[in-house]
Parts: sequence; structure tokens; C-alpha cells
Amino acid sequence: MKKSLVAALTGALVVGATATTFAAANPFSDVPAGHWAYNSVTKLASEGVIEGYGDGTYRGNRNITRYEMAQMVARALARAPKSNMSSSSRAELDKLAAEFRDELDSLGVRVAELEKNSDKVKWTGKVEYTYNHRKLSGYGEGKEKAMSHNGVFRLEPNIEINDHWKVVARLDANYNGKEDSTGYTESDGSKAGVKLKRVYAEGAYGNFGVKLGRFGYCPSIEDGIVMDTVVSGVELKYGNKWQGSIMAGRVGKNSDEAHFLGGNKATDVYADLIAGAYGASINTDKTDILALNIRYNPGDHGLYGGASYYHAKDKDFILFNRNDKDKANIWAVGLGYKFNDKLDLHGSYARNSKAEFQKDSWAIDLRYGNYGDYAEKGDWAVWAGFAKFGLGADIATDQGDDVATGERGWHIGAAYAPFKNVGLQIRYANNKIMDTQVKDRHFWGRAEFFF
Repeated sequence: MKKSLVAALTGALVVGATATTFAAANPFSDVPAGHWAYNSVTKLASEGVIEGYGDGTYRGNRNITRYEMAQMVARALARAPKSNMSSSSRAELDKLAAEFRDELDSLGVRVAELEKNSDKVKWTGKVEYTYNHRKLSGYGEGKEKAMSHNGVFRLEPNIEINDHWKVVARLDANYNGKEDSTGYTESDGSKAGVKLKRVYAEGAYGNFGVKLGRFGYCPSIEDGIVMDTVVSGVELKYGNKWQGSIMAGRVGKNSDEAHFLGGNKATDVYADLIAGAYGASINTDKTDILALNIRYNPGDHGLYGGASYYHAKDKDFILFNRNDKDKANIWAVGLGYKFNDKLDLHGSYARNSKAEFQKDSWAIDLRYGNYGDYAEKGDWAVWAGFAKFGLGADIATDQGDDVATGERGWHIGAAYAPFKNVGLQIRYANNKIMDTQVKDRHFWGRAEFFF
């Protein structure tokens, strides 16, 4: 390696040496007190980062090998946790360690642990293309069709703050293939090119955890029949196999999150049908929520389940409740059994105790396979289920891929990963809009690329 020890000293300075006078005996005869690197060399020697030679010389103008430089980095790493090193110095040390990974391995330095410290910001994301085809039959004298094909580019930074806290965000940029345009269409008709979908801080202290900010909320034990959306608020949870949580927050009035029509890319016909069936238009106002949840999940095998209670306030509930109340008290339970790491049968039920009609929701699903996010090549899954999502028992679900809010019916689906981190999904749902004679058939396909 054609680099002198004096030049290598620049890299070694990341351990915190400064140009201030360092009160220590001069360890090297060839680095006099007047030398420009005297203070730094003396400090590094006193901390064991550099050792020099047996004859008491430093030989700073000599070319060094990669192995010798790795030794200096290894010594710096050994003392780094005990130092008051700045973040910039730590970053420089991590870069050196990455460069000398092989040499550090031969010295017995755990580079895996180093990489954990060096990469405080982790970026993940996906690119996906989704095709939707929907047909409503039994409406008036004919059929109504809706088709869309959209793309999403998603970035999800995960920033480590310290040993207990991290910050997580999600940024989505959409592409509308039908209109050949980019951006979201907001409820007021405006366009937004890139949307901040989530941003929150998450803390973990043993079995206790907390989230603060704008985060996804979907108790998996209920399969999202009450809530599968984004909440602005706080969530506290405690436990491991047995876990309890409390969440207080608000679902915003954005068109892709709000109550009833949140996540359901229904046609205008569908919205008209809902209005006609219940005598009033459904809006997308904000919803205030308090949620309690307890669940048991032993792992990859066996019985699992849980229960939740939701107290929500939204003026849309007036359409379904007794005495024109704008509140909902919703109880939900879920139960499932994992036969092995691939076969899973589960069901869930929810009921709004204040509602007079469309007051309950339920779902049952059977899934076989191992496909998931960041799938390995060859992973696959198939599933089938029945569901009913009552308008009066829904706070904000995102089940429009299969059964939409206010519908009941059956659905099937399959997924396959032809390559690592590349997935293909197809779904088909055959539903009926409740309290009408309208059938809603929905085909959905997606290609997704994870990184």
C-alpha cells in the first residue's frame, strides 16, 4: 500500500486527536516537539493506536502495508466505545473499517458488529405496478366498469438514533398509467408528486415499546377488518408472546386513509349506491380513536388469538347508530391456528355495539405458502377466504384489494417470487354490495420489486 505513516495519520485522527497541546512524554525520537504532527502522534501513541518500532522511532515517511493500517484501525475500534468521539469521527472510522474488512477479519475484529454501528441509516423500499379491473353489475340497466394501472416508487429510511430509539419514514411517489401522470389526487382534486405517508419515532426498552408520530396501525390478529390504515398519535405496548397495547390517535381526512372509503378505489357508481342505500352521502372526515388490544402469539406453530376494543368519534356513524350518535364502540376478536410454517387458518369478528344495522364484520382465510416481503426466489403462497365488512363496524380498513367496506363475498389469490426480491401477485374477488342487488367483481394483479 503506497501510503506513508504520516499520510495514514489523517485516517487515524478519527479517534479524536486534535491539534491542541498534549501533555505527554515524546515516545518517538524521530518526531521532535516542533514537528507538525507531534501532538497527534503523541496522543495516538498514548492511547495505543500506534506503537512505532522497537528502536523508539516512528518512521513516519515509510510506506506501510494494508495489514499495518488495519492494525491501527483495529486499535482505534477497540477504544472507540470509551471515547468521546464525534459523529463525524465515528463515520470516518467506519469507512476505514469497511475498506480494511478482510484484514480486520484476519485480526479477529468482528466486522459484522462494526457494520451495525457504521450504518445508522438503512434504506429499503419497493417499486410496484398494480392493475385493477372492477365490474359492477345489476346497477340500473347495464354494467359499470372501472380499470386502472398504477405504479408506486417507495422509499423507507430507518434511522438509528441510539440503542433504544429509531426514526422511520415512508415516502411514496405514484404514477397513474391510465392518465400518464404522476402524483396523488387529493380529496380536493389537487395533485401531490411525492407524499410523506409515514414518519414516526419508535422506542424499545426490553418488552416495552412506544411509537410517536404518523404510523401504520393494523392489529394482525383481526386481519384488519376494523382498522388497516395510517394513524397520527401514540401507541404503547408491553409483552412478548402475550402482548397488550393502547393507541390514541386520529385518522386523517385524506382520501386514501379516511373512514369508510379509505383505501377503496371505488368508482363514483359505488359511492352513489352507498348514498342511495342509506339516504345520505358518506364523507371522509377525520376520525378520533382510542384502541386497546391484547394478543397471544407463540411463534411459527400453534394457536394464536387476541381481542380489541375501539372507541371512535366520526359524524359518519350517525348514519348507522341509534339516537343519531356520532360515536362507535367496537369489539373485535381474532383466532387462528398455524399448522406449520406454511399452513395458517384464521378468522376474525367485529361488532359496533351502538349501531342499528351493518353493525358487524367478519372474515375467515386459509393460507398456504411462504411468500412475504423481500421474498426469496421460489417462495410462493395461495389463499382463499370469505368476508363481510359492515359500514357501521368499520373505522378505516384498507381491504379494497379483496372485499371493500360495505360488501360481502369470497376471494382467492396467489403469489410467487420468480427471482430474489421480485414478486408477482394476483387476486380475484366476487362480492355483493350489501342492501343492494349490485354485484362487484374485482380482478387485481401486481408486480413488485423490493430493495
